[in-house]
Amino acid sequence: MDLLPSLLAVGSGSLVGFSLGLVGGGGSVLAVPLLVYLVGITNPHVAIGTSAVAVAANALLNLANHARSGAVKWRCAAVFTVAGVLGALVGAWFGRQVDGEKLLALFAVLMMVVAALMLRGRKGEGLVEVRLGRDNLPKLVGFGLATGLLSGFFGIGGGFLIVPGLIAATGMPILNAMASSLLAVTGFGVTTASSYAFAGLVNWGVAGLFVAGGLGGGLLGARAARSLGRRRGALNLLFAGLIFAVAIYMLVRTATAFL
Repeated sequence: MDLLPSLLAVGSGSLVGFSLGLVGGGGSVLAVPLLVYLVGITNPHVAIGTSAVAVAANALLNLANHARSGAVKWRCAAVFTVAGVLGALVGAWFGRQVDGEKLLALFAVLMMVVAALMLRGRKGEGLVEVRLGRDNLPKLVGFGLATGLLSGFFGIGGGFLIVPGLIAATGMPILNAMASSLLAVTGFGVTTASSYAFAGLVNWGVAGLFVAGGLGGGLLGARAARSLGRRRGALNLLFAGLIFAVAIYMLVRTATAFL
């Protein structure tokens, strides 16, 4: 791989790691367009498979950062993850059957819907002491299955879907949801990446550079998240703004997919 694409891959990985550390999502949301439009991977399916590998690895590293701060709700996250992995296995198969450009365009539309939902509830404090119980177990399973299905279909870690899913199922604060979502992002990413790797749709060299770049970015993002988490609604607003911006860019670039 040439020097410039390698540097771009490392720099892109840093942005992805920062996003995962900051808001617990946005990794694949950023990684896929960066791989396609900046690094130069022309096959959208290869970009999706490669991003799944890189995002899963970076999510695991960022999970360790948040775990040290005690922000992860482990039992709730574990139930959500197990249910979601089952959905991701099915979704990944269906996603590979869809034209790559159309998949990116549909992905962008979904991003805008989720961002709008996040903005509606951005002022809620959340239930800090939430625990796994009979009242939220069915919701965690249901939201986990649905989120995993979409995550696998679009070939993403799914953080921007997992965060509102965890909040809707348990009522936990967004800072805890973002930290806890990284367990599910890792599980979904590994599942999706395995499916794409089996089909030969992963560029392992670029994935390695992404992971390397994400190390530093993740540390900075986690530190920023702890600071912003003290301001009510700040993370929600930032999270939704990031999704809207990337979605609009992707829609413009894929506008011809349905023409």
